[in-house]
Amino acid sequence: MTDEVYPDWEAVYRDNIDRTYRLMFAKVGNRPDAEDLTAEVFVAALRPLRMSASVGEVRAYLLATARTVLADYWRRTLGREVTTIDDEHTETVIADPPVPSQAPGRIAAILGALPDRYRRILELRFLDSYSVREAAAALDLSVANVKVLQHRALRRAAQVAQEVDG
Repeated sequence: MTDEVYPDWEAVYRDNIDRTYRLMFAKVGNRPDAEDLTAEVFVAALRPLRMSASVGEVRAYLLATARTVLADYWRRTLGREVTTIDDEHTETVIADPPVPSQAPGRIAAILGALPDRYRRILELRFLDSYSVREAAAALDLSVANVKVLQHRALRRAAQVAQEVDG
């Protein structure tokens, strides 16, 4: 859509949803957060956006809104505001579709090569988000033992990762 103005809000949405999603995905790196943030951008822009604005002005406004939404996200997530969206890099990110991650396959290969105890502690701690205390209860071990087990499992996983990559 390259005309002077959008005919309606639906046209704004259809023309800019992929651009905004790709930008958010590039910044947060995961699909659920990128989808939520993209929706936040459009909800935030809905009321103040003038339908008489040109296509370029609408895109600039959506980009500015994306900066604000992203800053709020990082403030909530990291406790600090990160508002940098490089304008030159943005056009490349928006034009390129997201590349499917190889991480799940790599993680499965690494975990599959570990002894059962090491694999289980890493699954509990990092995939299932158990605390050390919760993992200790699940494995019927002491907290100190779980800490040692996790340390050894991480060291072994790092070795396996080098072998998988090598």
